[in-house]
Amino acid sequence: MRQLKFLFTMLAGVLLLLPSRQAAAQSVQVEVVSDDGWTFTAYPARGSREGNWRSYVEARRNARYGIRAVNNTGRRVGLVIAVDGRNIISGDRSTLSSSERMYVLDPYGTATYDGWRTGRNRINRFYFTNEGDSYAGAWDDYSAMGVIAVAAYAERRPPVRPRPPLYSHRDGGELRSAPAPHGDREVSAAAESDAGTGFGEEEYSSSVRVEFRPESYPLEKHFLKYEWKETLCRKNIISCDAPPVFREGNRFWPDAGGFVPPPPRRDREDESWEEEDGAPDDRGRRRR
Repeated sequence: MRQLKFLFTMLAGVLLLLPSRQAAAQSVQVEVVSDDGWTFTAYPARGSREGNWRSYVEARRNARYGIRAVNNTGRRVGLVIAVDGRNIISGDRSTLSSSERMYVLDPYGTATYDGWRTGRNRINRFYFTNEGDSYAGAWDDYSAMGVIAVAAYAERRPPVRPRPPLYSHRDGGELRSAPAPHGDREVSAAAESDAGTGFGEEEYSSSVRVEFRPESYPLEKHFLKYEWKETLCRKNIISCDAPPVFREGNRFWPDAGGFVPPPPRRDREDESWEEEDGAPDDRGRRRR
């Protein structure tokens, strides 16, 4: 009996050491999505752990994208979002602190943030580009290039005296004017550089202001490092040495031009068919 009790105690201790599925769950899920609605594949990075999630994402040149966040908690959360090290509401250099401007996400809510907020009802779109064409590059800030960073803060309870409001997920604020990047353009192989996010076309995006007081420390942080495919290959983040897939030529797109060739001759046991004499059957062959 004593041995069984000792064994049970040991098993209980082991179970306590095992991470539970709930403990490993993310309070806020963060993804990069395209305008078509599909999600950019994320590859977990070394150093990723509970509360500090890190992954790589393949960037596609000139593709518009959004940052989708899902609140998996029953509380409102504030999201400080920085792209290439710049707060996407204020445009300021970000440290992901609770004093920065943030979006507020309702309990179990979902929102997608598609661009730099330049006014109460407008944004300028995110798009993947080279670092010289990026919004951060326009400020000569390359300190966090190619990183989408999100810090999630729970709402502080109980509420305290009112303070100047922050921003909801449909919120707005004025950005100071930034030096204009060079615009949306193709990046040649010769001019290739690290990936960055550009200051794209203006779009309508409504917003409201809400009262929100965040806790001092974030629930968790997310860092998504986006890179060109060739960079991910070079870093062995993704496998790019798969054997080529050979397919038959397209019947409407021949590999080489030329005159009409003679039809192939097919020898068959039934010699009642041949290629030159007689009337054609329903398959185009001629009966002897």
